[in-house]
Amino acid sequence: MKFVVQRVNEASVAIDGKTVGQIKKGFLVLIGISREDTKEIADKMVKKLLGLRIFDDENDKINLSLTDVGGELLLISQFTLYANCKKGYRPSFIEAGAPDMANEMYEYIIDKCRGEGYNTQTGEFGADMKVSLVNDGPFTIVLDSEQIC
Repeated sequence: MKFVVQRVNEASVAIDGKTVGQIKKGFLVLIGISREDTKEIADKMVKKLLGLRIFDDENDKINLSLTDVGGELLLISQFTLYANCKKGYRPSFIEAGAPDMANEMYEYIIDKCRGEGYNTQTGEFGADMKVSLVNDGPFTIVLDSEQIC
């Protein structure tokens, strides 16, 4: 499982010209699900995500969490995080989770974040989405379950 976490001042996602999710200060998270992912892995990834202390405190030190700043989440499924570009120029997505399984995991992650009390907005699994953001920093972190779990 991979999360690309972008600290944002604002972010939104639109489908067919209609905004379906939007946040102010918080994290825009692009979520890639692999064939090997489980709910146990998702639990660890969500715990790490929600515990990240990457917001500035009063001394401009990166020390505050999403909770500390009243931040929000915008979660976007993105199977292309599992693109394999080793051979040729056309990426292979064989490592990405099958759509039914990946959607189930994506929904599980959404439910976990909402269950922790965060305002959690989303895109739509499998949809052609247009994502907009104002990256704060810019500050972007990649969480990879192979390094965390």
